Amino acid sequence: MKALTWIIGAIFIVLIGAAGAVRLSPVEDALFARAVERAMGPRQEGLFDGDGLKVVFCGTGSPLPSAKRAQACTAIFAGDKFFLVDIGTGSWETLQAAGVPAARLAGIFLTHFHTDHIGDLSEANLGSWIAGRAAPLSVYGPEGAGRIVGGENEAFALDSLYRTAHHGGAIAPTETAGLSAIAFDAGAPAVIFEKDGLKVTAFPVKHDPVKPAVGYRFDYRGRSVVVSGDTAYSDSLIENARGADLLIHEAQANHMVAIMRAAAAKAGNAGLANILADIPSYHTSPQDAARAANAAGAEWLVMTHLTPAPDNRAAKRIFLRGVSKIRSKNLKIAEDGMTVLLPAAGGARFGKL
Repeated sequence: MKALTWIIGAIFIVLIGAAGAVRLSPVEDALFARAVERAMGPRQEGLFDGDGLKVVFCGTGSPLPSAKRAQACTAIFAGDKFFLVDIGTGSWETLQAAGVPAARLAGIFLTHFHTDHIGDLSEANLGSWIAGRAAPLSVYGPEGAGRIVGGENEAFALDSLYRTAHHGGAIAPTETAGLSAIAFDAGAPAVIFEKDGLKVTAFPVKHDPVKPAVGYRFDYRGRSVVVSGDTAYSDSLIENARGADLLIHEAQANHMVAIMRAAAAKAGNAGLANILADIPSYHTSPQDAARAANAAGAEWLVMTHLTPAPDNRAAKRIFLRGVSKIRSKNLKIAEDGMTVLLPAAGGARFGKL
């Protein structure tokens, strides 16, 4: 018994000593340096192997706040580059924290100009510029994109000058600073980008009174991804999502929104109650998103831009109530950092950054 007591005491002393050693400055610095080396080393290179399309969900929330979700953003990887569909507040940090190389950002496709879809334009602009992108960042969007880009460039013109002064032209070259708008007519489906085997088609969707509003289809090496943007149930989306490997569709649980509206009214918050009464008319319920995926013959449906954010199991059950009767398989709720790999050979693999 005494021997056991001595052994326990010795272990306790060793543990205390180890804990104390961790607090020594050289040990702390060595641990920090090791963590930094891991963080700064090559990461996420597998996303750029050119084998089919890859998707990263960088923002799956909505204007209603969620501690677990940034606002709307979907990253599409094709070949040695990636593109963003929308860039809502907080979404750029999701990508950068995961180690996605910012210099490989080749363009941003905006579905429309609500704040929760453009809030991190400046962050993506600065981050990819300082990382070494080769040209001003291309921003594609329907009519109005020029106004957004012009405003952003003016708002951050002084910041760009300061960055060049701070770091020099080799790190922050003036010729690659800022955004470049590429606007298109959103009245009918049209191919708006075609390069290195990637084809991007824009098509109109229903987000009244917001006009224009579009969705996008990405086709690359025989695989296809469609991003709905914000929309009510849309025949145009269904037509342009025909046979897609992956349909990424916004979803708003209006039965939950109705409960929130009643609570806001009871609390005396008439403004929020009115907003919550308005939004069902220009968004899609989870049930209708499932119907759209079925009608389009999409292999997989992933719901994003989730209103309200279903951040626990109970909320997810409520959010998806009735959906299984419409679509019982190949359906997921997106989470920030979720990945979908669509290899050229076929199939779909889901994971996490």
